[in-house]
Amino acid sequence: MAVSAVFWVMAAVFAVLKGKAAILISGFNTMPKEQREQYDREQMSRDMRNTLALWAAVSGAGGVLAYLFSSAGIAVISMIAVLILFFREVHLDEEKAFRKYKLK
Repeated sequence: MAVSAVFWVMAAVFAVLKGKAAILISGFNTMPKEQREQYDREQMSRDMRNTLALWAAVSGAGGVLAYLFSSAGIAVISMIAVLILFFREVHLDEEKAFRKYKLK
C-alpha cells in the first residue's frame, strides 16, 4: 500500500505541473534545452501521469487484496505485475524512448 501511495503522489505531481513536469522524466532531463524543445511535453506528462496511476492502481489493488485475504502471495503477484509494467517502459536509447513525442 505504501508503494501505491508513492505512485499516486508522483502521478499527482505530473497532473498538477502538466508540461513543466516533463523535466522530471529520466533521460529527458539530461537532453540539451534545444533538443527538449522538439518534444511535446504536455503529452509526455499526461502519459507519465497515466503510467504512474496504473502502477499505483495495480500495487494498491494487490495490497488491498493481500490484506483482505491475508495472503502475501497476492502482494507478490501485484509487485511482479508492477515490475513487468515498469520494465515495459524502460528504454536505454533516448531516441526510442521519446520518439512518439517528437513534434513534427
